[in-house]
Amino acid sequence: MNLNLDFSFYNWDLIQNFIIKGLMFSVMLTIVATLGGIFFGTLLALMRLSGKKILVVPATIYVNGMRSVPLVMVILWFFLLVPLLIGKPIGAEMSAVITFVAFEAAYFSEIMRAGIQSIPRGQVYAGQAVGMTYGQNMRLVVLPQAFRNMLPVLLTQTIILFQDTSLVYAIGAYDMLKGFEVAGKNFGRPVEAYLAAAVLYFIICFTLSWFVKRLHKKIAIIR
Repeated sequence: MNLNLDFSFYNWDLIQNFIIKGLMFSVMLTIVATLGGIFFGTLLALMRLSGKKILVVPATIYVNGMRSVPLVMVILWFFLLVPLLIGKPIGAEMSAVITFVAFEAAYFSEIMRAGIQSIPRGQVYAGQAVGMTYGQNMRLVVLPQAFRNMLPVLLTQTIILFQDTSLVYAIGAYDMLKGFEVAGKNFGRPVEAYLAAAVLYFIICFTLSWFVKRLHKKIAIIR
C-alpha cells in the first residue's frame, strides 16, 4: 500500500498563516482555563471541605456532574443552548473559553481538595492556636503548601487540558488542529496535515511531561 505522502507543501508562510494562529488560541485557551479552573476549583474544594451542608451539597453535585459528562458534550451543549437562553450568539471561541473554565474547575477542585487534605492537621491546629481565622489559616498556612504539594498534578492536568483543546474543533473554533485541517484542505493534503498535527501535539506534550517529571523530583527533594 503506497500512501504517497508529501510534506513539501509545508513552509514558513503556511505555518505563519494557518498553524500559528490556531496554536496561539490553543495556548491561550489552556492558560485561561487553567487559571480559571484552579481559582474556581479551589473555591469548590473549600466549599466541599467546609462541613456546611448548604455549601457541600451544591459543590458536590456540580463536581460530580461535570466529571460524569464527556467534555465534547459540554462544549456542544454550551455552544448550542446558551445562545437560546440569552438570545444572541457568543461565538465559538468565547464559548470554548467559558466551557473549559467551568469544566476544568471540577477536575482542579478534586486536585486541590486532595492537596488540602494532605496537609497535617497539626499545622491547622497551630494556626488556630495563634488566633488565626479559618480564612487566614487557609490563605497563609494550608493553601500555599497544598499548591506546592499538588503542583506536578496541576501541571499534568494542564497538559491534558491542552490536548483537550482540540475538541473545540467540534464547534468550529480555530485551534491548532483546525489550522492544520484548513492547511490540509487548501493544499489537498489532509492526511499529511493530520499526521503533522499529531507529531506537533506529541512534541509539545512530551516536552511538558518531561518538565513536570523533573519538577516533581525537585519538589520531592525539597520535602
